[in-house]
Amino acid sequence: MEDYAYILDYMPHGRSDKRGFRREPLSYALGDTEFKLFELTPKDSVALAIGERVYIGKDVKKRDAILHVKRRVRYEDLTNASISELPYVIQEIVQDREAEFVKFYNSAQPVTTRFHMLELLPGLGKKSMWSIVDERKKSKFTSFKDIEERISSIHRPDKLIAKRIEQELAEADQKYHLFVAK
Repeated sequence: MEDYAYILDYMPHGRSDKRGFRREPLSYALGDTEFKLFELTPKDSVALAIGERVYIGKDVKKRDAILHVKRRVRYEDLTNASISELPYVIQEIVQDREAEFVKFYNSAQPVTTRFHMLELLPGLGKKSMWSIVDERKKSKFTSFKDIEERISSIHRPDKLIAKRIEQELAEADQKYHLFVAK
């Protein structure tokens, strides 16, 4: 259950491709824990900023910016502005939750006898995967910086995670979901 989301796009007059007499304000957002995509209806007096973190949970009293969650949406439903903002918002979430994603590097397991979870990260092959596995046996990783310093073939491990999240959002038919709720 998502309680907070980051605004990807805000349209104070609704979508321009929708016809009708009354168009209501609309916003697209990305949940910050399960990476679900939402269409939100903001309150009338509120102007949302791109990248702003808003409460969308069940407690209506806490909702100071959002009137209600209209629906969950697919990646294909997003506006172009939302899609272009998505990588930056994902990167911010990954950096904010660094400890959780470093834990992924420390605890990732094989998916099958020939395939490892770490290999699902874009740009990470068998050699880098084995370097991570061998290095974490010596001692657990403590931060993204620690991973970078100990594994020479990995630069910006946070970006690898962010790219995988974006890939899982864009390609809903992926067989394995590491971070995005189905």
